[in-house]
Amino acid sequence: MQTPDKFILCYVTDRHSLDVAAGADREATLAQRIQNAACSGVLWVQIREKDLPARNLMELTRTAIRACNNGTMQILVNDRCDVAWAAGAAGVHVGEKSLPVAVLIDARRASGRTNSLVGTSCHSVSGAITAAEEGADYLFFGPVFATPSKAALGAPQGLAKLAQVCSAVCIPVIAIGGITVQNARACREAGAAGIAAIRLFQQHRDLAEIVASLTA
Repeated sequence: MQTPDKFILCYVTDRHSLDVAAGADREATLAQRIQNAACSGVLWVQIREKDLPARNLMELTRTAIRACNNGTMQILVNDRCDVAWAAGAAGVHVGEKSLPVAVLIDARRASGRTNSLVGTSCHSVSGAITAAEEGADYLFFGPVFATPSKAALGAPQGLAKLAQVCSAVCIPVIAIGGITVQNARACREAGAAGIAAIRLFQQHRDLAEIVASLTA
C-alpha cells in the first residue's frame, strides 16, 4: 500500500457507545452512522464490534459496503478475516495480541486476495517495525493522547513517539487515541498519514462539518 494522497480519516465503530433512541436497534443505528460517514467524506471505517455474532457482523459489513459503493470509503473488519474476506471488505485490522500479521499475509496470499489490506495496532517503535517487516499495509499507533477507551494501555505515547514511529517505517501510520479536531493537525505534522477515532466521528451530529475541519 502506497502512502495515500489524502489524509485518512478512519471511523472506528462502537455500537455500545452510540446515542440510540428508545426502542431503536443499535446495529441499524450503526449502519446509518456508517452511511452518514460515507456521505460526509470519511475514507475508512473499521468495524470493531468484537462481541457481535459472525452472522450479524457479516450482515453489518455487507450493509456498510453497500452504503459506500458510490464513494471512496473503505470498510475494514476488526480481527475477523473470514468475515472481511467473505463479505468483500477492503481489509482486516488486527490488534497487537491478535493473529500475527505474517500469518494473515500468508493466508491472504494463499487465498488470492492480494488486494485486501492487512493492518495492525502497535504501541511501540519496535512493534511498528516488526509489523512493517511482516508485511502490514498500514498500522495504527497510539494512544497518542489520553482517552478513556485506551486507558488500559497506559500513559499516552505523545507526538514525539508518533513522529519516531512515522520515521521508522515506510507504511502509512494512523494516529489513534484521544484524537480531536484541535490536535489532529499536530498528528499530521508529526508524519501521520491519518487519524482514527471512535468518539470524534460517533458523537458529533454534523459529520460533514467535522470532516471539513479535519481536512482544511
